[in-house]
Amino acid sequence: MRLLGHILTDRGSKYAVSGVAVSSRADIDAALKQLKRDKAYAKATHNTWGVLLPDGVPLKGDDGESGAGMVILRMLEREALQGHVIIVTRWYGG
Repeated sequence: MRLLGHILTDRGSKYAVSGVAVSSRADIDAALKQLKRDKAYAKATHNTWGVLLPDGVPLKGDDGESGAGMVILRMLEREALQGHVIIVTRWYGG
């Protein structure tokens, strides 16, 4: 798992981006589980994610943040990046 370690702040919320190479839904679940071992990420308001699996199948998770997974998917499609799950973490309230 790669945590970029840089947290951005915007309008009272904090954001972080993480990612890791994956090839299946089981890999995605394992990546999310690993991320949430860190207390800060486990307590986050949302951990949204998107991935284009190596076979081109798109998967996403909004985690209550309507439409967020689709935004990540569109960015991955634009860059033709397959086999990497990108997770955007959001904490409300600074």
